[in-house]
Amino acid sequence: MANMPAAEIDITTELVQRLLDEQHPDLSGLPLTLVANGWDNAIFRLGKEFAVRLPRREAAANLIVNEQRWLRILTQGVKALTPVPQRTGAPSSYFPWYWTITRWIEGPLAADLPAADRTRAAEQLADFVLAFQQPAPADAPRNPVRGVPLSTRSRAVEKRIGGAGLAAELSALWVELRDQPPWEGEPLWLHGDLHAANIVLDSHCRLLGILDFGDLTSGDPATDLAAAWMVFDRNGRRAFINRINGERPTDAATWQRARGWALCMGSAMAATSDDNPDFQSMDRNILHEVLTDAGDEGKA
Repeated sequence: MANMPAAEIDITTELVQRLLDEQHPDLSGLPLTLVANGWDNAIFRLGKEFAVRLPRREAAANLIVNEQRWLRILTQGVKALTPVPQRTGAPSSYFPWYWTITRWIEGPLAADLPAADRTRAAEQLADFVLAFQQPAPADAPRNPVRGVPLSTRSRAVEKRIGGAGLAAELSALWVELRDQPPWEGEPLWLHGDLHAANIVLDSHCRLLGILDFGDLTSGDPATDLAAAWMVFDRNGRRAFINRINGERPTDAATWQRARGWALCMGSAMAATSDDNPDFQSMDRNILHEVLTDAGDEGKA
């Protein structure tokens, strides 16, 4: 097992304060607090209304630019709150990448609540996916690890399964899911990372917001349908799947590719989360759901 990717720049409160002073001085007097360090970005809360999001490594820098270019357009028909950029930050002599100021979305993360409580948000998350997954233009961002044929992820997944000492049956299941018929439809817009730590619920466990569109891309809709296994237990999964199928009939192969994407992303968390107990817990839950429930097929 290994740790999350290391930050290539030490993003401190002092650094962010300096950026605000120079580029957005009308906001620089607001309280500033570090709230999260993710794989790709550091998140600071700015006053009561704003969040500041800065890439912590070069590989994530272009992801911020993609969000700045596309997110406002893509979320116009979406009911859930999203981190649409309110302000943009430019590279400087001491911070080399673009960064963003968004609205703060107040509420508990789905990852912090029991899976049974998330069921109340299942149909609403399905509605988000249906609204967001529209045909993507030719100049949509390309992401080499999302939306692509599952077979292209096989070497990485097999290495993670072996290296992490996970259950042997995952290997056989991965081959089964990887070899499902590929997506042959037009590329659709994808969030790319719909796990429970990117979903905000309200006090009634209803869907409030969707975070972190850094993996924004286009391709196989199964990538986002993986939320059926990444977010929900069996009951929530059935509600999510039934809502999708009721509005946009989806074949069994696509649902099994979705299960494969959940295995792919869950194994990535398992292999790189030694220093993040929350992600460790989430990856164990995801892989358990993938192994024990075939979803639409009802095989397990």
